[in-house]
Amino acid sequence: MERIIGLIDAPFTPMYADGTVNYEIIPDYAEMLARNGLKGVFINGSSGEGYMLTEHERMSIAETWVRAARKVTTTNGEPFKVIVHVGSCCVKSSRLLAEHAQKIGAWGIGAMAPPFPRINRVEELVKYCEEIACGASQLPFYFYHIPAFNGAFLSMYDFLKTVDESGRIPNLAGIKYTFESLYEYNRCRRYKDGKYDMLHGQDETILPSLAMGGAQGGIGGTTNYNGRVLTGIIDAWTQGDLEAARRLQNYAQDVIDVICCFRGNIVGGKRIMKLIGYDMGPNRTPFQNMTDEEEALLKQKLEDIDFFNHCNK
Repeated sequence: MERIIGLIDAPFTPMYADGTVNYEIIPDYAEMLARNGLKGVFINGSSGEGYMLTEHERMSIAETWVRAARKVTTTNGEPFKVIVHVGSCCVKSSRLLAEHAQKIGAWGIGAMAPPFPRINRVEELVKYCEEIACGASQLPFYFYHIPAFNGAFLSMYDFLKTVDESGRIPNLAGIKYTFESLYEYNRCRRYKDGKYDMLHGQDETILPSLAMGGAQGGIGGTTNYNGRVLTGIIDAWTQGDLEAARRLQNYAQDVIDVICCFRGNIVGGKRIMKLIGYDMGPNRTPFQNMTDEEEALLKQKLEDIDFFNHCNK
């Protein structure tokens, strides 16, 4: 399967003030991301509030992104990829979303473990992914490992080994790895001389993953507004400029430190989009939306680190 080289963005789901999805902004959104060095999108995931969307909304969002992607190209002239997150608490719904993604021409699909019921064994996770992935057997499937969201603190090495030895998910491309264990990340990356595509999923640790010899590709959330800096880390590393790579990685941490003051990327990051000219609207309940006063403080904190001269344009 084709490996992902570079960074894929995890976009927000744009919404109007009344909470309905704003599909109209997606073509401009896609063009902005491509212009700032992103290679594609991983839609309807955690940043996109996927679990708070209806099946119809998720399908309509996927259709809109696929249409928009056909009209933009990346900075190196490649097609703009659309990976559809299809995970849900109902595996039948996930299978339906996977079938739909393949039908409309998405590049790939992915799924995180459900938040309920909690998956406690590797075999349970393999079965869950197997039922979903076979719904889009012609597309690469990525498991989205983010245990902080669903409590699935399982060995990803054992997951890969079980799938590989059983042959039960032939279209498993790899893992979007959003967890703190660089040791396990690298262990998975080295499995059978790099058989699986290990997509780095933490924007704050891109550089150490590069230094270990992996992280050819990644999926980020702060890439929505800080993509120029994050892609710059990879560019600097590739060019052998370690000091520049360190400087950019540290700056990326400065930005993350700011959003951590405002309920993280899903809430604070979504509001940053408004400040750079792409109003994504409110978050869905039960997320606590930012107040106008918080927005003013957010803007001030960003100005204090000269964010608006570094952010996506």
